[in-house]
Amino acid sequence: MTIRSVTARTRGWARQVRKGLADDAGYSTETVIVTALLVIMGIAVIGIIAAKVLGKASGIDLG
Repeated sequence: MTIRSVTARTRGWARQVRKGLADDAGYSTETVIVTALLVIMGIAVIGIIAAKVLGKASGIDLG
């Protein structure tokens, strides 16, 4: 193998790697956004449930 063929193969491989990374970038971003939205919705649901439980607990008469 000559230096030229090694360089050409390396450049071709680098192009394929860059293309593969570019193809996955959108999916990764979408996954992060969906995960963040699910976390926010989960925190909101926990807050609502906690408020309702505390409201019911404060309404209990122990006397």
